[in-house]
Amino acid sequence: MSAAQRHHVPVLLDRIVALLGDAPEGPIVDATLGAAGHARAVLEARLARHGRASLVGLDRDPLALELAADHLADLTDRSNVDVHLVRTRFDGLAAALDRLGIEQVAGVLFDLGISSMHVDRAERGFSYRQDGPLDMRMDPDGPTTAADLVNDLPVDELARILRRLGEEPMADRIARAVVATRPHTSTTAFAAVVRDAIPAARRRTGGHPATRTFQALRMAVNGELDALEAVLPDALARLAPGGVCVALSYHSLEDRAVKRAFVDAARGCTCPPGFPVCACGRVPLVEHLVRRIERPSAAEIADNPRASAARMRAVRRLDTRTPFDPDPDREVPR
Repeated sequence: MSAAQRHHVPVLLDRIVALLGDAPEGPIVDATLGAAGHARAVLEARLARHGRASLVGLDRDPLALELAADHLADLTDRSNVDVHLVRTRFDGLAAALDRLGIEQVAGVLFDLGISSMHVDRAERGFSYRQDGPLDMRMDPDGPTTAADLVNDLPVDELARILRRLGEEPMADRIARAVVATRPHTSTTAFAAVVRDAIPAARRRTGGHPATRTFQALRMAVNGELDALEAVLPDALARLAPGGVCVALSYHSLEDRAVKRAFVDAARGCTCPPGFPVCACGRVPLVEHLVRRIERPSAAEIADNPRASAARMRAVRRLDTRTPFDPDPDREVPR
């Protein structure tokens, strides 16, 4: 096992294994594969339960796929294990399954945000604590870097990104400082510009002053929020009856997107109160397995401080194809 795999500690591992291990037979999709820490444990649990296991692992980073292949090598040699590793962003889930000829899956896992393998490698440019190029691409072949954004965008657009994706209250002030001190190429030098743009009184509270700015730029470079909002309905639609979707998020923007998608999919009739008969024909697609967010225990956070921000939600696909339900392919009004 590589040093990167030893350093990466899967969050809420036992709980996720319990949720996905008990899903019906069929493939599990790890849509954010990373070094395959969750994926390996889930495969082992499903082998013990069903006697065979199948995984589709998605990641846009070729290094992650290389690490995952190494981590899963002894399992993939077994005749009762099928593993397909696909280089794609997670919103390519439906297309990847189509290429593999897989119509339905038993479970989908999203472990969102940034991984240790990115933060801990200064040359990837994700960390404000280590000097490196201002890059932040999860896919190293991606067209746009963080340096492109901070050096090329007009001040108003840069401020909008910081407000929307970083929920940064000092977005306008930071954006003006960034534009005034262009060009930017170094992570630590850029973080110092952000820090100096924030009033001293504000810098004394909370974490590093550049945290929200780095989050916003990373999400913008990688299209994370738009991709998440696009893929969640696809993931739920591809679940077999009884299939489980689990999402781990690490900040409010991700969690709100997951919550909205899960709540919407669990909603039944939307007719106005007082209608004598349902006219919309809408039935719930899923039921909540985790109605309120679950967080790591104090013991887990003590062992893995990066787990402290994690919040988990999960749903299970209902068998809505009953004689009393509308045609599932029919478009229903909302």
